[in-house]
Amino acid sequence: MPLDLFTPFHLGGLTLANRMVMAPMTRNRADADGCVPPLMVAHYRQRATAGLIIAESTTVSPQAVGYPFTPGLHTDAHAASWRGLTDAVHQEGGRIFVQLQHCGRVSHPDLLNGQAPVAPSALAPVGQAVTYTGPQDFVTPRALEAAELPEVVAQFRNAAELAQQAAFDGIEVHAGNGYLIDQFLRDQTNHRPDAYGGSAANRMRLLNEVLDAVCEQWPAERVGVRLTPENGFNSMSDSNPQGHFEYFLGQLSARGLAYAHVVEGDTATTTASVDYRALRARFAGPYVANNGYDLARAQVAVSAGYADLVAFGTPFVANPDLVRRYREHLPVAEADPATFYGGGEFGYTDYPSYPHDEAQTRALDNGVLPHLALWDLPQIG
Repeated sequence: MPLDLFTPFHLGGLTLANRMVMAPMTRNRADADGCVPPLMVAHYRQRATAGLIIAESTTVSPQAVGYPFTPGLHTDAHAASWRGLTDAVHQEGGRIFVQLQHCGRVSHPDLLNGQAPVAPSALAPVGQAVTYTGPQDFVTPRALEAAELPEVVAQFRNAAELAQQAAFDGIEVHAGNGYLIDQFLRDQTNHRPDAYGGSAANRMRLLNEVLDAVCEQWPAERVGVRLTPENGFNSMSDSNPQGHFEYFLGQLSARGLAYAHVVEGDTATTTASVDYRALRARFAGPYVANNGYDLARAQVAVSAGYADLVAFGTPFVANPDLVRRYREHLPVAEADPATFYGGGEFGYTDYPSYPHDEAQTRALDNGVLPHLALWDLPQIG
């Protein structure tokens, strides 16, 4: 039987009902302490038909915070609040990983109790930080001392342990989108003269140490990694993304990880210059493709073996029942960008599912309705 997007997939001992992944998307609706409110529980419950949900970017420490009203996973209270959400997803038959995150230089002292953000090197991003009092220019971060890096690793280890308390099915280490681990990986932001800078092997050292630590808490087959080889978000770039990320994925391949989750190209321009099939060939485990996929493109990727799973961002925002809409060739609703970040239920939990009593009359007998050409969010998450 040929594979398609709706074929079940076995991932780390879990059976996923389909190969559609809800991508991690920051929506800034946690409370001020980083705990999960009932509104977030409702949002994720509505989308539990995804084969796998990767919950939004979740900070591993107070030092890791980069945006207002983002969830954390560094206290028992955080874990308890997440447990209500994971229980809700599981009650609906879903599976959910949490994305563990340290924002690094993409932050501001107003979010860090007056402390400077940290980074591999003292290089400020271009643009403005989002704070509780409004946008503010990014500041020059403080370069982390080598002696401080074991504490950063310990923050990820602690968050991974709390993720088990919160009954997640697994974790994703965020190593992309211009945040701390990505800042170490890419040579534009890593100018260190020590063992964590210079060669690709050295720049990967922190990611390897984080993975070693979290795999003390979780089996490797329940740990994924997200990479963004050429995403310019947060003013990022790299001198040789093809060569460097082929190396990184080749090194990750030996770990037996749950998956590599790769954002293919730039999320703002939707262009790509890297050969992602060559990157995919370097990684022996499951490959999750992301960025600008609609139903038709995702079906080709899965059936041809270019990807094992496909992650969707914006389409899941406006379509809690996206799996059904794609399977039955139903129209796909358009999301309102004005409600992506912050606020209440409007633009978050109030997008309706497609009416069941209209499905038979609106579904096509063959072919696919055109998707609304929505690209994945230039994700904060």
